[in-house]
Amino acid sequence: LATFGCAVLAASNHFVSFFLGLEILSVSLYGLVAYFRTTRAALESGVKYLILAAASAAFLLFGMALIYADLGTMDFTAMTAVVAGKAREPSLLLLGGFAMLVIGAGFKLAVVPFHMWAPDVYQGAPTPVTAYLTTVSKGAIVAWLLRYGHYGGLLDYDSVVAVLAIIAVASMFLGNLLALMQENIKRLLAYSSIAHLGYLLVAVIAASREGSHAVTFYLVAYFITSLGVFGIITALSDELKEADEVSDYRGLFWRRPWVTGALSLMLFSLAGIPLTAGFVGKFYVLTAGVLSGLWTLVILLVVSSVIGLYYYLRIIITLYLPPFDDSTLPLSTTRRFSLPEGLVLAGLTMLLIWFGVYPAPLLGFIRAAIGSLA
Repeated sequence: LATFGCAVLAASNHFVSFFLGLEILSVSLYGLVAYFRTTRAALESGVKYLILAAASAAFLLFGMALIYADLGTMDFTAMTAVVAGKAREPSLLLLGGFAMLVIGAGFKLAVVPFHMWAPDVYQGAPTPVTAYLTTVSKGAIVAWLLRYGHYGGLLDYDSVVAVLAIIAVASMFLGNLLALMQENIKRLLAYSSIAHLGYLLVAVIAASREGSHAVTFYLVAYFITSLGVFGIITALSDELKEADEVSDYRGLFWRRPWVTGALSLMLFSLAGIPLTAGFVGKFYVLTAGVLSGLWTLVILLVVSSVIGLYYYLRIIITLYLPPFDDSTLPLSTTRRFSLPEGLVLAGLTMLLIWFGVYPAPLLGFIRAAIGSLA
């Protein structure tokens, strides 16, 4: 149901279908986040996500009503002609609607300053659900943002672009700085995702063909790496304890060298190290920003990325440190992966390297898939 909601959301060209897809996704996620209903952390995460998601839905509905009152249509394509005939700066009614949409979408994407739910929900939810939440769910919202930014006139006004730029900068720096202080890997990845959404907003603001391609490629690279990292956390966890603390991975190389190698590549990709899909994705985001003249955002993106290197490298160094005494090791870190786990991890690792070395086939597919946004 959640995936169906994402599909409706990403394909929507009208506010009604957009909201229906969003609610199908959100209601499904309420149950998924609190799936371990006998666990206090899962229930707490589910309630937090329920309350904040409901609040964001209210903002979105109010914003849609204001936009409809000003433009007289809820169809994205029809909005293009209406917005083109208006003044350069929007009316207060339209500006208020745009502001409400940005607030609602900001909650769903967990960008600053609407990010406070993300670390608690990421930590309390079951790890596979966390992986789904950080990939498919956010990817659908970004897809809608691209479509509405192109057709609905959201990016036609300097004031709206300025607000999105401030959100992008705040997300890049605050996400990376808060990630530096985390000892729980799931919370660390939550703050890391805030920074990555800030990077994506730079390409969204570019509002060009290159920007659309950069966003899509970056999403694919981010999906692969996030699924790989969360998949390894899931496989190394057991029914008694999740392997979600950085200390749980100390000396993993000496017990599981192949798993450690795959996890290191995933972290390198998140950090944007060359020969990984993450590096190519970040390169295309930077290219889109440069071609659109967003030099300030590009420079700040590079600086914040350097900050992000530290906490990824801290985890990688921990993997290769001398291990603790065997009596203190989690049982799951010595468990052999099942065949499906091994195949999925191997496939994700190969895709990570393939798209980092030879991204042309994926780029060709992306150009064909989003040609309507050019």
